[in-house]
Amino acid sequence: MYQIKGKIDSNNSPKFEKEIMAALPNEIDAAELEYISSAGLRVLLKLRKTVGDVTVFNVNPEVYEILDITGFTSILNVKKAYKEIDLSGKPIIGQGGNGTVYRLDDERIVKVYRSEHSLEYIEREQQYAKAAFVSGIPSVIAFDVVKAGDNYGVVFEAMNSDSLGHALSTEPDKRDEYLMKYVQLAKTLHTTTVTGDTIETLKSMLYKRLDDDFMKENLKPEEIDTLRSIIDAMKDVDTLVHGDFHPGNIMLQNGDLMLIDMGEVTRGVPIYDVASVFRDLISAPKSNPDICRTSMGLEPEWAMEIGAKFIAIYTGITDPQVLEGYMKQLGLVYAFNVVMLLPSVTQRDVRAPLIINNLLRPVVMPNAEALKHILSQ
Repeated sequence: MYQIKGKIDSNNSPKFEKEIMAALPNEIDAAELEYISSAGLRVLLKLRKTVGDVTVFNVNPEVYEILDITGFTSILNVKKAYKEIDLSGKPIIGQGGNGTVYRLDDERIVKVYRSEHSLEYIEREQQYAKAAFVSGIPSVIAFDVVKAGDNYGVVFEAMNSDSLGHALSTEPDKRDEYLMKYVQLAKTLHTTTVTGDTIETLKSMLYKRLDDDFMKENLKPEEIDTLRSIIDAMKDVDTLVHGDFHPGNIMLQNGDLMLIDMGEVTRGVPIYDVASVFRDLISAPKSNPDICRTSMGLEPEWAMEIGAKFIAIYTGITDPQVLEGYMKQLGLVYAFNVVMLLPSVTQRDVRAPLIINNLLRPVVMPNAEALKHILSQ
């Protein structure tokens, strides 16, 4: 990778231009770049016009500010240098499937992701958390992406609060009140419209997962074609979907609910979120009761009761037979949802063969046309 160092200004920009135009790099390491003037920026613009896309890595805050103010962050692909933090002695306040949460101080926490999570995924959660908050979704405020040892994390505001799951478990007299707030949060999310490229569409995210090497290596070509046809049939909408809408990902602060874990947020059909409730509160308690306790703080029987009531209140369906039919539809979307999570499970998870053999082949494949109808509504 081509390196640029020190200060680049009108005095040394001719030499800088001669050297970089001889090399014609499309990747530049700016870790040791202290300053760049307008003369140096013109050289980078010339390089951009010559080689096409140019990525500049490890840009310090001072140089990034220059690039941002001058509009060069829209011309070049600029990657900030990440602040390194020391977690020695910092208390662990939570652990989940994605990583570990540490308390930095009274005002901030940091969620450090496991090594298998890409930096792109981590940056996505930070960016989507910000976008959701700006759009009016009650959610935790995200600050910077940081580096902690060999892993990366996101700094969030510290919330002196309880998870909705724990509150539902420990305050039975308020369970109905919290349940109504849970439903209202879902309706707020599913009626909030976001346009443009701020947040990816659900269809786009699913296409990317379908193109993952794991899917190509483990599924038959005709299975991939069928899954693609289901995604094709999905209705295009710009309302928000959380993607992991269970009570462990919702905090209760001063009586209000606030969303956390925003890495799966997309724009798409609301039923995909309702299916995630079905997945975590109705299906999971039967197949893996410990998941309810560890990720949501709920006993399995309570989780199933809350999940069933949530779906009934959310949909407004009072006829038991109609509700049973809707639950069957959710079961199909749930099966499709879990299959499309396979790339995040991959070879490290023993569930992958079970998902393929117990959900993809006997459930999703025979019901592809029904899924297309459900997801196109």
